[in-house]
Amino acid sequence: MIELRNLTKSYNVRGQRKMVADRLTQRFPPRTAVAILGRNGAGKSSLLKMISGAMEPDRGEVRIRGTVSWPVGFSGSFHPELTGLQNIRFIGRVYGVDTDELVEFVEDFAELGGHFRMPVRTYSSGMRSRLAFGASMGIHFDTYLIDEITAVGDASFKAKSEAVIRARLEQAGAIFVSHALPQVRRLCSEGAVLEEGKLFYYKDVRDAIAHHKEIMKAGPDEE
Repeated sequence: MIELRNLTKSYNVRGQRKMVADRLTQRFPPRTAVAILGRNGAGKSSLLKMISGAMEPDRGEVRIRGTVSWPVGFSGSFHPELTGLQNIRFIGRVYGVDTDELVEFVEDFAELGGHFRMPVRTYSSGMRSRLAFGASMGIHFDTYLIDEITAVGDASFKAKSEAVIRARLEQAGAIFVSHALPQVRRLCSEGAVLEEGKLFYYKDVRDAIAHHKEIMKAGPDEE
């Protein structure tokens, strides 16, 4: 369970104060996939960073019960001189999971072949993304933080990626930031819209999508 209590965050943009979280108070229920929608620049990614602990709010707090993932697919923490295998073993030790099981899962999932045992600095951006996504999904959390994750690869790999997310969500919750409305409909049951620092929460994700589309002038679904 994740609870925001008077969470406040603003930035100075071209000499003006931009509010992205204005005293937000909201409880995200356990084992529920919640979509966070809103226009570009509304502060959705900043909100996710505050929940993950990567960014400090100006005021207020985030209370967490259970385990919360780092943003799914984030590859910025990989050591470039270590191999994919070594990076995954390190992550497994940090999170206290069976490193052999994690390595087996990621090696099979990421489909990197021999590159799995090569330094990460030799990877393309797509290979890094697949390694990072595999690492995120290879550890079981109570809540997954998912920020605009788009699986890299062919249709088969993308289908496999969504399938593993669905499998995790059978036993866990998620806070899902995305503009891809078809994917939001498939994966989330509840939703919220972040607009001008305010969070409008809906128990039915379809109502959140309708609010979002109204803000975006009822444009077509983004794929």
